[in-house]
Amino acid sequence: MEQAVIDTNFPGLNLLKKGKVRDVYDLGDSLLMVATDRISAFDVIMPEPVPGKGRVLNQFSMFWFEIMESIIDNHLISGDVNTYPESCRQYSEILKGRSMLVQKTKPLPIECVVRGYISGSGWNSYKKDKTVCGLPLPQGLKESDRLPEPIFTPSTKEEAGLHDINIDFEEAVKRVGKRLAEKVRDISLAVYKKGVELAAQKGIIIADTKFEFGLMGDKLILIDEVLTPDSSRFWPLDEYKPGGPQKSYDKQYLRDYLVSIKWNKKPPAPSIPENVIINTRNKYIEALNLLTGRSYDI
Repeated sequence: MEQAVIDTNFPGLNLLKKGKVRDVYDLGDSLLMVATDRISAFDVIMPEPVPGKGRVLNQFSMFWFEIMESIIDNHLISGDVNTYPESCRQYSEILKGRSMLVQKTKPLPIECVVRGYISGSGWNSYKKDKTVCGLPLPQGLKESDRLPEPIFTPSTKEEAGLHDINIDFEEAVKRVGKRLAEKVRDISLAVYKKGVELAAQKGIIIADTKFEFGLMGDKLILIDEVLTPDSSRFWPLDEYKPGGPQKSYDKQYLRDYLVSIKWNKKPPAPSIPENVIINTRNKYIEALNLLTGRSYDI
């Protein structure tokens, strides 16, 4: 079991982008996407990483990319370090299990959020005016209630340290065009519904999630991460009880801790106690093993 925090800086490789959680390197004809052990909450990177978390996230995405190929192609070329370009070979041991070689795309400037349950910022919006991202919802919903049908609620895509902003569908159309907005909406809902169905069979509710898409020429493909505990709310099905917050397999545990200490959700983030880091890590691993039916040595 991986206990130490892994250094994911790779001298000699061309760092293209350092995200909240992932680092992307330009290898010329392709990109190397590395899932680090960094963790963010409320769009702010925490000072302490979660050992092994990058490998967990990477395995989630590899699992889902394969399953969703019947709906949409993705940017994955390979997750096998033995097939990576020669420039990566000296870092093989570090990259193993936490990286993907992917195709280059032009990412869309919106996050494609799908909600099947009313929680988080969606619940806060609903309490104000019974809508989420301009979509009217039924009266009388309780926190964590399942929605009659999943809804597409896009957001902006902000840099690290800035909060993504919920937008309505009309604003998404302004940003990417009507045809593309309708396409990512329909595909996002289809991928979410398929994921929900499979996860339920494994005892997990996927309450909501967010997807990213990119263009290869005119072709739309799924990119970045898919249905991970970083991008989704995962709840234990056997403990689901609407009317309040739910127990989770995701970073809601970390968010709840940050709320409890009354952090203002602005940088710099506070130091995180070791027990919160360990419990967050364990929740991620438990969800991965439950979902895939495998026992990962993270």
